[in-house]
Amino acid sequence: MANRLKDKIAIVTAAGQGIGKATAIAFSNEGAKVIATDINDKTLNELKKEFPKIEVQKLDSTDNDSIKKFINKFDKIDILFNAVGFVHHGTILECDENDWDFSFNVNIKSMYFMCKSALPIMLKNNSGSIINISSVVSSIKGLPNRFVYGATKASIIGLTKSIASDFVKNNIRCNAIAPGTVFTPSWEDRVRQSKDPVKAKKDFIARQPMGRLGTAQEIADFAIYLGSDESTFTTGNVFSVDGGMTI
Repeated sequence: MANRLKDKIAIVTAAGQGIGKATAIAFSNEGAKVIATDINDKTLNELKKEFPKIEVQKLDSTDNDSIKKFINKFDKIDILFNAVGFVHHGTILECDENDWDFSFNVNIKSMYFMCKSALPIMLKNNSGSIINISSVVSSIKGLPNRFVYGATKASIIGLTKSIASDFVKNNIRCNAIAPGTVFTPSWEDRVRQSKDPVKAKKDFIARQPMGRLGTAQEIADFAIYLGSDESTFTTGNVFSVDGGMTI
């Protein structure tokens, strides 16, 4: 189905690679006007070369002043897709205060800033869909060595449900996607940096009941549904797209 997002304006964060990039492309292919943001100029420029229709904007999603200036340019925002994220490896004993602050700033404070800036515009238009990337590693499931990551992703679920509750009567929806392990450049980096990359890759795959990693496209496909008018009766939910991790 094409044009499921025709005439919609969509802002996508962390759009330079991985889930953000796949979603920006998917939204554009479905007819949305996409503004792709990322802190990385290089990956944004590569995206623009591949898909000239997509507008790109360098943006640090942890910089509230920059976000306000960026968002205030818009008269209408139909979809806000928050994909910024960082994965810290370690238990609570291996997470110092700097690790804690950095993870919460990147993973949850960035969404707080983006949502708070976009919501007044959505309210003016009495319409909007906010889609936040959480994780099954959150309040849904615990995994080893994901202490602060899980804490931040659980916070995203709380943020999502709260926004959904507060603005349900304003025709603004807020949902979260909780992926399992997805093949992305970020995942590849974590594997390469491990002590035994071959074993690390096998371990990641082994924890997926389907016996494979998810793809960024599979997450993007679900995001299309949440951004489209097909999901207008859907809000405050967390959808596990996880290859069976939470069975």
